[in-house]
Amino acid sequence: MAIEDIRKIGVIGAGQMGNGIAHVCALAGYEVALMDVAQASLDRARKTVEKNLQRQVSRERITEDEMTAALNRIVPSTSTDAAGDCDFVIESATEDESVKRKIFEEVCPKLSENAILATNTSSISITRLGASTDRPGRFLGMHFMNPVPVMELVELIRGLATEEEVFNSVRELAARLGKTVAVSEDFPAFMVNRILLPMINEAVYVLYEGVGNVKSIDTAMKLGANHPMGPLELADFIGLDTCLAVMQVLYEGLADSKYRPCPLLVKYVEAGWLGRKKGRGFYDYSTDVPVPTR
Repeated sequence: MAIEDIRKIGVIGAGQMGNGIAHVCALAGYEVALMDVAQASLDRARKTVEKNLQRQVSRERITEDEMTAALNRIVPSTSTDAAGDCDFVIESATEDESVKRKIFEEVCPKLSENAILATNTSSISITRLGASTDRPGRFLGMHFMNPVPVMELVELIRGLATEEEVFNSVRELAARLGKTVAVSEDFPAFMVNRILLPMINEAVYVLYEGVGNVKSIDTAMKLGANHPMGPLELADFIGLDTCLAVMQVLYEGLADSKYRPCPLLVKYVEAGWLGRKKGRGFYDYSTDVPVPTR
């Protein structure tokens, strides 16, 4: 499929990643079918996209007309039937392989023969996911960074069966979305999260062992390593459940004890303290200024 043949894009999952992907695709001029099983998620996504577009207008990065046109290009649906006339579909559900496989099982029979299917997974094997579909040659990984409208990078990952023409078309698509591509081989967690998540996990170990508290750890890395956000603050932003899922993929996939998830990270996830999206993680977000929980 040539890049000119990609006119309509389907996004499955309307969470923080999915709504961001829909945002950049619509702003780039593509019709977007945004799908989620929950109408409430679609409603939240619409409000989030509108708020983020409005922020771009206020900063004079886009015009009011461009914002209105982008919003009008996004059509929400609670059914994957909406993927039927899409040329390119990207799955952006939770970082759980069983959930992703179930989505592929449901959506593949509805896709046109030439449609390309991608996953926004941040860690799971592209080859294995592709093999669970009816189109491993037209399947690949397209890992956006969060928040999608702001972050410039997209990791592109071939599966063993991914066709070169398909890979090149999606690479061009990423460029048209205003993104810079970094190509990764299909290893657990790819490049960004293979480097980033062990750092976050080590920060949790530093907290767990009492070497420093939440505030001191984040301050140390912001001022000592010039990071824009401390590792524990970043973990809350990503979602502690996602952080744990990636560490488990690394630990199981590479069989190296250095990737063992910190028991404190496991405990926070078991408690439902998943970070910003739940109002509590390494910080409590119930007040205007987040308060460390340890």
